[in-house]
Amino acid sequence: MADFYELIGVSRTASADEIKKAYRRLARKYHPDVSKEPGAEDKFKEVNEANDVLSDPEKRAAYDQLGSYRPGQEFRPPPDWGKQFGAGGFSGGDMGGMDFGDLFSELFGMGAGRGGRQGFTGSQRGRDVEAVVHVSLEEAYHGTERQLQLSAPGGQPRSVRVRIPAGAVSGRRLRVPGKGQPSMHGAAGDLYLVIEVDPHPLYRLEGKDILLDTPIAPWEAGLGTSLLVPTLAGNVRLKVPAGAKSGQKLRLPGKGMPSPDGAGDGYVVLQIVLPPKLSEAERDLYEQLRAASSHDPRPHFPKD
Repeated sequence: MADFYELIGVSRTASADEIKKAYRRLARKYHPDVSKEPGAEDKFKEVNEANDVLSDPEKRAAYDQLGSYRPGQEFRPPPDWGKQFGAGGFSGGDMGGMDFGDLFSELFGMGAGRGGRQGFTGSQRGRDVEAVVHVSLEEAYHGTERQLQLSAPGGQPRSVRVRIPAGAVSGRRLRVPGKGQPSMHGAAGDLYLVIEVDPHPLYRLEGKDILLDTPIAPWEAGLGTSLLVPTLAGNVRLKVPAGAKSGQKLRLPGKGMPSPDGAGDGYVVLQIVLPPKLSEAERDLYEQLRAASSHDPRPHFPKD
């Protein structure tokens, strides 16, 4: 039996947040739908099994007391173990003739699909399943549906159709009840979707805000202008003030990602761009501007 802490890659004193982060990293690395690693599917199952125990405070507490057991070893449970974890009928070193491997599987709900027997509660819920789902920014903004092929015990894939709501952002974990692994002894587990929003050629997503790098000409920055800019909700007319600076952000309230607690904002990020090649007329005008202007763009630099 592998050590669950070693499988996840954390210390035995790791916090719940550290375990969660480590699990997500490994789940993305070994997910059978995206991983090229040899033996990824088996590794993914092991990581899920370890996380199922370590992410649950009661299961983790029991594992910390029982987790040093290895097949073939004589097991001696700690004092009051039966009282703490509901294994009534056992006391001291008496296991009542029950095989410890089966008992351990039942305690942590690992028997489904492995020939395990019914657990202590009379039902054994199927395992939860996690799947990484890649969506475009447009799909994340408007919401979308996905048809997923999920691996199942015995190698027969299951097809599940899921709805991804509008406003999903990278790292968001969506629960789909009853769509995890089925169980012969109880309810099916849940399916958890980890959202990954793919990079967009035009927009950048920062939290719930959507940023759009917008090129403007030097004279538009100096004199001000009015621009028609695209957003995921449609085109918007925007006024650029005179004297605008490169890197300046102009806010578009409510034009970010939708959210139940309030939509994010859109931001137009100005980028002053020169013509790739100056014509003779443009060069003459720049020469006139240089001669007429008293502006010093580097007032704190040394002078010639």
